Amino acid sequence: MKPRDVILGIDPGYGRCGWGVIEVLGNRLSAVECGVVETPSGQPLPERLVILFQELNEVIRRHAPTEVAIEELFFSKNVKTGIDVGQARGVTVLVCAQNGLKVAEYKPVEIKLAVTGYGAATKSQVQKMVQTLLNVRDLSARDDAFDALAVAICHAHSRNGLGRR
Repeated sequence: MKPRDVILGIDPGYGRCGWGVIEVLGNRLSAVECGVVETPSGQPLPERLVILFQELNEVIRRHAPTEVAIEELFFSKNVKTGIDVGQARGVTVLVCAQNGLKVAEYKPVEIKLAVTGYGAATKSQVQKMVQTLLNVRDLSARDDAFDALAVAICHAHSRNGLGRR
């Protein structure tokens, strides 16, 4: 029997960081769990980064992913926001590395293309395809969680079709 193949997808952020776990069996993908790490906007950034680290560490402990995929940062018009998101992304990569996980990175256009077949797809189109591909009936998940599931799907498709990154 093939060992459990689990991918953790992450949509990084310091206010809201989406995460999604999928299981891969051959060409079949199924959602395991998804969620959002939210940090209080009134807290200083270092305290928010600690919350992010602790919560993602717990997700990794609970689901024992074999692979992790993270969305690359896109250009931010607000330099301070871009730097803060970059720091949150660094914490995300750190928690994965400390757990012995390699991180694959994908640009937003790559994720949209892998999930919908169209690199300029809207958030709504991506969400609908994530629901279809993973047979997700519960629509209560936040956008960030669906984005993270899309990252995981992108990785599953990329490594199976084009080899590991």
